[in-house]
Amino acid sequence: MRLATVSIGGERRVGLVDLDKQTFTAFDLPLEEAQRGVAALIGRSTLPQTLSPLALGRVQVEAPIPRPGRNIFCVGKNYHEHAHEFSKSGFDSSAAAGAVPKHPIIFSKVPETVVPNHAKVLINKNASTAIDYEAELAVIIGQGGRGISADKAMEHVWGYTIVNDVTARDLQGRYSQWLVGKSQDTFCPMGPWAVTADEIDVRNTAIRCYVNGELRQNSNTGLLIFDIPTLIATISAGLTLQPGDIIATGTPAGVGIGFDPPRYLKGGDTVRVEIDGIGALENRFEEVAA
Repeated sequence: MRLATVSIGGERRVGLVDLDKQTFTAFDLPLEEAQRGVAALIGRSTLPQTLSPLALGRVQVEAPIPRPGRNIFCVGKNYHEHAHEFSKSGFDSSAAAGAVPKHPIIFSKVPETVVPNHAKVLINKNASTAIDYEAELAVIIGQGGRGISADKAMEHVWGYTIVNDVTARDLQGRYSQWLVGKSQDTFCPMGPWAVTADEIDVRNTAIRCYVNGELRQNSNTGLLIFDIPTLIATISAGLTLQPGDIIATGTPAGVGIGFDPPRYLKGGDTVRVEIDGIGALENRFEEVAA
């Protein structure tokens, strides 16, 4: 299923998307439940009844989970080529241990970073002058758990979406820990849709990123250093994953910091992230004074 969270007349709704018919069909959910976005569907044995379809153009698409219940789990240096390009950048606090990590590097972004498809991403020049893009597949946890084994991990996956893990590279380097550089306002575009786990084969799914129409990243989730089962097992070892948790699985090579000189984003740039089987997430970057 392809699912979306939308606003209709100021009310949040969750429902099915049919791209062929260009329709959105809302589930008959109480408005207070719909506030959680597609997370409101997780854990249900049956889906709610649906309302009448609407033309997709009549609804305002929001992020699938507009405000995650807690920080988004993220993974650093999880494609071989990106691990090497980042280790050479001078911003990699883990480079002394080698370009390719021996274990997953886990960090997080705060929930308030999430913005939807076509929302503006803000570049605050007073905070950072080195803004970068990172195209990523994001996992949405369905069944929570602690101490999940890798061989059982995919049973805990509800679905997937797209995120752009926007990063202030200078802040990332300055503070060594990555939270501040990753968690600036608007730094996690997400969407436009979520798809259930049966929709795509994440062992072989193409991922691309364009900046102003120029292809910058072109890879496949099958090339992850640490696959999704390993990530779930790593995070859940002593930390209880909860339904609706989001794990951004890492970005491939081709980010701005990998160029010489770096090709950082500026006001007016548009970044488009495409993942086969999910869709395309596109956002324009805008400079603000504060």
